[in-house]
Amino acid sequence: MTVDVEDYFQVSAFEPYIAKEQWDVLPRRVERNTHRILDLFNEKKIKATFFTLGWVAERYPDLIRRMVKDGHELACHGYNHIRVTEQTPEQFRDDVSKTKKLLEDLSGEHVNGYRAASYSIGAKNLWALNILLEEGFKYSSSIYPVKHDIYGMPDAPRFGYEPIENQHFKEIPITTVRFGNKNFPCGGGGFFRFYPYALSKWAFNRINNEESESAIFYFHPWEIDPEQPRVHGLNLKTRTRHYLNLNRMENRITRLLTDFNWDTMANVFQINKIG
Repeated sequence: MTVDVEDYFQVSAFEPYIAKEQWDVLPRRVERNTHRILDLFNEKKIKATFFTLGWVAERYPDLIRRMVKDGHELACHGYNHIRVTEQTPEQFRDDVSKTKKLLEDLSGEHVNGYRAASYSIGAKNLWALNILLEEGFKYSSSIYPVKHDIYGMPDAPRFGYEPIENQHFKEIPITTVRFGNKNFPCGGGGFFRFYPYALSKWAFNRINNEESESAIFYFHPWEIDPEQPRVHGLNLKTRTRHYLNLNRMENRITRLLTDFNWDTMANVFQINKIG
């Protein structure tokens, strides 16, 4: 179970509409929403991995400390949600190094995991994985083995693998289900809000029972917040993707927490035993 900790105005799809310079003057919802998720996880006795923006951690240090105190895994989502496709190797190294140190200083815990903004590591920038290894990360969950208009590496392995030869470093992709020769996303986010819940439940059961693999699920704090401020001027595709079924998301997640067993990335994939 994973949560990408970012606010509603920080999603990649809003970049043409909201400048980063506006972030500090917009109404913030991420602290309240993340506490609600932590409460829900405590109620269901679930441990999860929180891929957190440095921008959020810097402004809400007590939220970071609660994640760790509650027994969850803290992981890195970069500082301010810049896609890796928009960074040079030097900029990427600076970003992940700075954010890793910030999260570790706030939490007192070693940060092993990284997830790229909008799954923006793919065939053209695999150099990023080597940098993550060099900066002390033990795993990434940044490659989505699907074809998508924003991200995706459809030919990548569907389950966890070691992408760098002779190095103990894992890439753990977001979960997909396979039909014929094509992968279909089923690991969370907008797809989970779009599909009927029964379809997602069927997909996870198939992955667990027929393929004997663990599934990765992700969502964002803003997805359980149907009352979030509306951004005006969005095109139809962006508006639909962001706001569809927000009012149903928390109930669906609650069902998911009940129907399956969940834990942190570190525990499920034995990350602390790598190397």
